[in-house]
Amino acid sequence: MANTVSAKKAIRKMARQTEVNKARRSRTRTYVRKVEEAIASGDKEAAAAALKAAQPELMRSAQKGVMHKNAAARKVSRLSGRVAAMSA
Repeated sequence: MANTVSAKKAIRKMARQTEVNKARRSRTRTYVRKVEEAIASGDKEAAAAALKAAQPELMRSAQKGVMHKNAAARKVSRLSGRVAAMSA
């Protein structure tokens, strides 16, 4: 357990930031799930619109440190590839 004042403050700060990161991660996963559901339903227009909304959310989570930037770029790339393959 933390004994010093600074360590106790650090624990409080980490707890607040953890809550923010959880919310950001959850929001990002929701956007990705909407894209995947649109792909599964076969609606290309809805999938493209969902991807357009999900892409900035993924990049924002990478910028804020919730996920690695390469992981976010990989998810965007794979989702956009799946959306593009719907017309073929």
